[in-house]
Amino acid sequence: MKCRHCRKELEHVFLDLGFAPPSNAYLTREQLNAPEVTLPLRLFVCDNCWLVQTEDFTRPSDLFDFDYAYYSSTSKTWLAHASAYVENVTQRFALDSNSFVVEIASNDGYLLRNFLRPGIPCLGIEPAHGTAQAAERLGIPVLREFFNSALARRLAAEKKADLIIGNNVFAHVPDINDFALGMRELLKEDGVITLEFPHLMQLIDNNQFDTVYHEHFSYLSLHVVQRIFAAAGLRVWDVDELPTHGGSLRVYGCHAGARRETQANVPALLAREAAGGLLRLDHYMAFQKKADRVKDDLLMFLVEQKRAGRSVAAYGAAAKGNTLLNYAGVKPDLLSFVCDAAAAKQGKYMPGSHVPILKPDAIRERKPDFVLILPWNIASEVRQQNDYVREWGGRFVVAVPRLEVLGPA
Repeated sequence: MKCRHCRKELEHVFLDLGFAPPSNAYLTREQLNAPEVTLPLRLFVCDNCWLVQTEDFTRPSDLFDFDYAYYSSTSKTWLAHASAYVENVTQRFALDSNSFVVEIASNDGYLLRNFLRPGIPCLGIEPAHGTAQAAERLGIPVLREFFNSALARRLAAEKKADLIIGNNVFAHVPDINDFALGMRELLKEDGVITLEFPHLMQLIDNNQFDTVYHEHFSYLSLHVVQRIFAAAGLRVWDVDELPTHGGSLRVYGCHAGARRETQANVPALLAREAAGGLLRLDHYMAFQKKADRVKDDLLMFLVEQKRAGRSVAAYGAAAKGNTLLNYAGVKPDLLSFVCDAAAAKQGKYMPGSHVPILKPDAIRERKPDFVLILPWNIASEVRQQNDYVREWGGRFVVAVPRLEVLGPA
């Protein structure tokens, strides 16, 4: 296999999580007795450009299909994040009714709906039917296609974008070079790109191996993104460090020759990445043992509770939770159920582990002794929403970056 960016032959395995089904392939009751597709979940690191990437086994159309079940609006924290972002960029880049905003992977309209209120024209690009339909119900125009350079040229022939937004999508595309070229094609001469993605440095430093799944083709540092942008005729001129998803970056891009001054925090973060080991192979090769420790500790905890007659449920049927449960080999005998606020997931089963997904009120009804928070990045929100577990002495648990038993919020 060759590197998706620089085409160098890949030799070094960064992380091997065995075999797993696609993380958002939730099952119906009828599907439980049918064969389930599992694929190797293995990451390589390129020792030339330092792009961390999955081994090739899937196509985007296999992962983001008609029934894709992730709806961004489920999280109040994420909605607040999107609203604050829109307010900021609207002021910073003087967006108005004459501007044109395009969001790639616009999901259910969680972000673009904030542009509707001030009357800023926008377009969502979203291939998954269910989420696209949810956005359309809000009045957001949506193009149901995968973004690439060919689509960008088609759109640019009619109108180019003042602002291109891509939140948690740059890591989801197999041809990351073509995606970057597409953004260049669609962007106005003085336009701005903002991309948000989990920061590889945070993944390694905080043992966030459960953010690895087939939908994430790439795991990105500022160093790598700057290199991909440069190859496409783009330039990173600013960067924000965000707390979302356990530590993300928001990079600001423009055309390579645009009159935008590169901000001091760009070289500063590049220097921190280099000092932190992101340009050294040994730093990557040490990560597998950290992931194994989380897996082992979680299994020991669950087995101990079962033997003691205590019950454990989970909250949040998130993709990261599927990675964790499948790597640890957890089944319903150790984890009785998982609750999720997304109606699209309720009544289904977690892929691989087959743990049933119930409505959130099942926690109050069944009163488990422990609630394992799978989306640890919103643990505070989950604890606040379910603070009533204190009524029967219940406690919360997180497994990443290390196993920790928490009290109610």
